[in-house]
Amino acid sequence: MQVHFESKDADAMALRDIASERLRFAMRRVALNVPLARVQMSDINGPRGGIDKRCTLELRTHGAGTLVIVATAKVWRAAFEAALARAARALVKAWQRGRSHPRGDKRLQLAPIAATER
Repeated sequence: MQVHFESKDADAMALRDIASERLRFAMRRVALNVPLARVQMSDINGPRGGIDKRCTLELRTHGAGTLVIVATAKVWRAAFEAALARAARALVKAWQRGRSHPRGDKRLQLAPIAATER
């Protein structure tokens, strides 16, 4: 899996190696189905502070399309961890939605009403 990390903030760039390793570890079981991951870190308010650290996690997958997850927090690491947790849940949900329902093939089929029964 390729991981692209983008940020203009120096504090977020310090998180680059940790984020890449953490993302690869979290996606290790589905790495063949997620060939590309893009992490974007941005500071919404600039130096004013507050809950303004945004992490956008984009996963390009085979079968589930492209998933884009956005999380906002007060610190960079918390924003990344929240986005990663939501991405894992969304990925599982997208793949489950793509599979056929296990009970879908066992539905009871009603017999057509014959002309004499009407």
